Amino acid sequence: MQYGKFGFVARLAAAVLALGVMQGAGAADPDKKEIRFGATAGPYADQIRYGVKPVLEKRGYKVTIIEFSDYVQPNLALADGAIDANAFQHVAYLKKFSADRKLALTDVIQVPTAPIGIYSRKHKGLAEVKPGNTVSLPNDPTNLARAIAILQQIGWVTLKPGTDPIRASERDIDANPHKLKLIQLEAAQLPRSLDDVDYAFVNGNYALASGLKLTSALALEKIPDYYMNLVAVKTADLNKPFVKDIREAYESAEFKAVTQQRFAGFVQPPYQR
Repeated sequence: MQYGKFGFVARLAAAVLALGVMQGAGAADPDKKEIRFGATAGPYADQIRYGVKPVLEKRGYKVTIIEFSDYVQPNLALADGAIDANAFQHVAYLKKFSADRKLALTDVIQVPTAPIGIYSRKHKGLAEVKPGNTVSLPNDPTNLARAIAILQQIGWVTLKPGTDPIRASERDIDANPHKLKLIQLEAAQLPRSLDDVDYAFVNGNYALASGLKLTSALALEKIPDYYMNLVAVKTADLNKPFVKDIREAYESAEFKAVTQQRFAGFVQPPYQR
C-alpha cells in the first residue's frame, strides 16, 4: 500500500511539473519582447531601422537588425531560428527557395519595393542602343527572368510564345535584333559592371547601396505583384503575436511617412496607396 501511494504521488507531481512546463512554453511567445530582423544591407534594412523598429519599440519590443550581403543566408538563418523574420525577397523567390531547400517559410506582408533599373555611364537613353552592345544582367534565376521580361518590354528582345515570365531565361529568347551581348553577373556586382558594359540591369537595393539613384535610371521596372518584396517568417510562427505586431508596424501611418520621406521611387504596396 505504501509503495502504491508513493507511486501515485510521484506521478501526480510529474504531471503537475509537465503541465507547468507546457504552460510556460505557451506563455513564452505572447511575452516575446525581442525580434531579430534580418534584411539585406541597404534600403530594406533601413526601412526596418527608420520606419518599423521605432513602432515596435513603442510596443515594448527590443529589435535587432541583422544585415546580410546575399540572397541565400537570410532564409537559412530564418529556418534555423537565428532570426525571427526577414525582409529582402519576393514571393516567387521565397516559394522556389523554400521548395528547393525544403524549408517551412511563409510571407507575411509586402513592403515598399525598389524596382530593377537600367543604368548606363556610356549612353543617355535606351534609344542609343546599337548592334553588339553589352548588357549585364543578374545571374540568379528569378532576377534574370525579371531582367529578360524588361528586355522584352522595351523591345530589345522577343520571347518565344508561351514563355512563363517567372521562369524566363536566355533559352527563351526568340529574337535579339540588336545582337546584344548578355552578360550574367552576381546581382551585387552589377553596379561595378557599369564601367565595362553599355547597359546594366541593377536590382534596386544594390543600386541604392552603390550610390545610384532610382531617379537616374534610364528605365524602371513595372513591378508585377509577384515581384513585390515581403516580410517572411517561419510558417509555425505565422499566427504569433509578434508577427501580428510586425504586420501592423508596416501598415502604420508612421512607416508610411518614412517611406514617403526616405524611399522615393519605390513601388508602394496596396496598404500605402
